[in-house]
Amino acid sequence: MKHKKLFIPGPVEVDSEVLKAMSTPMIGHRTAEYSELQRGVTEKLRKLMYTKNDIVISTSSGTGLLEMAIRNCTAKRAIVFSVGAFGNRWYQIAKSNGIPADKHEVEWGTPIKPEMVEEYLSTGNYDLATVTHNETSTGLMNNLEELAPVFNKYPDVVWCIDTVSSLGGVKIEVDRLGVDICVSSSQKALGLPPGLSVASVSEKAIERAEKVENRGYYFDMLLLLKYIRERNFQYPSTPSIAHMFALEFQLNRILKEGLDERFERHREMAERVRAWAKEYFDLFPVEEYASNTVTCIRNTRGISVKELSNELGQRGFQISNGYGSLKEKTFRIAHMAEMKMEDIDELLKNIEEILKL
Repeated sequence: MKHKKLFIPGPVEVDSEVLKAMSTPMIGHRTAEYSELQRGVTEKLRKLMYTKNDIVISTSSGTGLLEMAIRNCTAKRAIVFSVGAFGNRWYQIAKSNGIPADKHEVEWGTPIKPEMVEEYLSTGNYDLATVTHNETSTGLMNNLEELAPVFNKYPDVVWCIDTVSSLGGVKIEVDRLGVDICVSSSQKALGLPPGLSVASVSEKAIERAEKVENRGYYFDMLLLLKYIRERNFQYPSTPSIAHMFALEFQLNRILKEGLDERFERHREMAERVRAWAKEYFDLFPVEEYASNTVTCIRNTRGISVKELSNELGQRGFQISNGYGSLKEKTFRIAHMAEMKMEDIDELLKNIEEILKL
């Protein structure tokens, strides 16, 4: 099967060296070698996330640790702030777990604003709140700098953010912002295959989990942390050791590139795609809040996105149609992980040729 270069918001293109790292010979997950591997990965993730908090690494998609966050740390009631499909997923997770929760969903393409957060938290009804930092269904990135001061006014509220499609491509200063649980996963800006998720966990979140009786088993945050702390960076169940080798390799490369340099590269690619979108189509989200890892483009020309995708596929490229109700109304171009500007320019040139722009 001919490989298509992926410009979709996950899974992303994975470098051959990362795939090679996944084929490292296995080690036992109860050995000193594994403990040293996870300890090193943890320290590098702390640098990437700008945190001193505990790090949980899970053999699951990011959805697993979203469930861990809302199930383990809601003692009273959760408020989910949604800007699209994946904000709605957090609400669905809460309801499926029998967790009392409300949802504030804004018009897709518009952000969560501080006054919205204030309206809910000021009632005193909520002890956990969730925000999707980067919403791939709409190409919108909420401004954490705007929202943090409001969340920090309410120390009894555990603040959780979904950075599944932004961590590794955007600077997220977990400790300075006051984020209690920051969740991400491997197959987007981190540049790995799917199958691994990570989260930073604050002491406040841990103290809250101690008050929650039914935390589940696989995603019991206290059990995971107990093993990490008492069993030297090991877990109750078998982790994906192949992913851990790849994550170590990729984090070394990210830090070698330089965090500021990596974030700037993502910003420059995003600006290139946004400028192109505005020249030939239009942006779907409010431009001030447009994502630096995926651009959602409004189909103002009424093209067949399906046909465009098929033509691109014949040329060895893959983009994404609109998500759900936005199918054919929008299309999405991701620009994250190890993508370079020349990759973006190559894709855009091919789209222009196909559409005769």
